[in-house]
Amino acid sequence: MSETQVKQQNTAAYYSQAVISFAVALGAVAVGIYHMHADAWVRAFLAVAVLYLTTSAFTLAKVVRDRQEAGQIVSRVDQARLEKLLAEHDPFQKL
Repeated sequence: MSETQVKQQNTAAYYSQAVISFAVALGAVAVGIYHMHADAWVRAFLAVAVLYLTTSAFTLAKVVRDRQEAGQIVSRVDQARLEKLLAEHDPFQKL
């Protein structure tokens, strides 16, 4: 009845690709803002906006991951309770 769930992990190549992609994207935006023909305060505003967007994206990803992990834990607890009840149940016991 109980199924052992395999923990899914990303490969090293996938992790590297994600990190490199993030670094390239952030670097490209930084270079674009630096070379933009605008006043310094406009470039500073855009830089702060990019940093804020980046931290917000990390926070959102963490919240989504935490919610998913919490759902898995609740599901495992419910499954364990059900298995315990079924194991303790004796269908031949007199009522």
